[in-house]
Amino acid sequence: MIKEYTEDKMTALEAISNAQKLAFAPMVFMATVCLRDFNILSSLDDNYKDGLSFEKLKDKIELSEYALQLLLDCGLSFNLIYFDNDKYKITKMGHFIITDKMTIVNMNFTLDVCYQGLFSLKESFKLGKPEGLKVFGEWETIYKGLSSLPEQTQKSWFDFDHYYSDTSANFMLEKVFSYNIKELVDIGGNTGKWSLACCKYNKDVKMSIVDLQEQILLAKENINKTGFKDRINYYPMNILQEDDLPNNKNFWLSQFLDCFSKEQIVFILKKIAKALGKENKLFIQELFWDIQKFEAATFSLNASSLYFTAMANGNSRFYSYDDFLRLIDLAGLKIDNIYEHNITGDSLLICSLKD
Repeated sequence: MIKEYTEDKMTALEAISNAQKLAFAPMVFMATVCLRDFNILSSLDDNYKDGLSFEKLKDKIELSEYALQLLLDCGLSFNLIYFDNDKYKITKMGHFIITDKMTIVNMNFTLDVCYQGLFSLKESFKLGKPEGLKVFGEWETIYKGLSSLPEQTQKSWFDFDHYYSDTSANFMLEKVFSYNIKELVDIGGNTGKWSLACCKYNKDVKMSIVDLQEQILLAKENINKTGFKDRINYYPMNILQEDDLPNNKNFWLSQFLDCFSKEQIVFILKKIAKALGKENKLFIQELFWDIQKFEAATFSLNASSLYFTAMANGNSRFYSYDDFLRLIDLAGLKIDNIYEHNITGDSLLICSLKD
């Protein structure tokens, strides 16, 4: 993928036109949110064949004539709406803004979790700390304050987190349990969703969840409502401290290591290698920006990495596959196999101790 970024293919006119789109990108985003949330796009989508006149839209949308006209004009410029025979009609992109689940999840995450804090992106880069997180609270990382975030912010965070893991879950379960797994340690277990999925998929597996105390409480609350609580153990810990992990087990890391710097990743992997045992496997589910099938996926991953900078911890990102290989090697591990999930772009690395 990275080879596609080794030359400048734009004409001067294309370049300066796209530069204007970037210059006004925050306005474009927020106006699109308004077109969505004021039900302008959905009204047009409901009448996608015939379209709606301004007067018809005015009857449906509770906005002033000024507000409605300006948003429609913006929608025309942003390719969300087009004008045909005195009627406004929705474009394919406008349709996807309100119907495509991935787009909805990504927009809500940007709006509710990231948007305010991104104003502090420069300070976050300079200081190596998530300075944007201060819009929600005085936590060192977003993970420590996750259970205390505003309700809508928390919902959009979990929707984003779960969308990608849920979409790939069946694929990952099939691959993991093809290795005849009896015990699995879920590091960064979050709400316990993966551990529960494993228990449902395999009637014999024993699970353990390693996470911060705040997240363990959330996981317990969810798991205690099910019939699997006797098959799941808990290890509250900060993975960056010296506490020992459960010994001689298989380990699972799902989109977890992208929450840490390179130095921290090597520390975590060495800690796992120490506890892994020669016959066991480390399963790593991650997204790598440089081996994505679609350009939009690469674009989204690099843009999403700015969330880690401004909001999450100030020093992590979605890494390239080449970078990750070096980190795994430094930790004394090797990759036995790799599987690609074509829908989400996730990779599953099967790792073990070096010989």
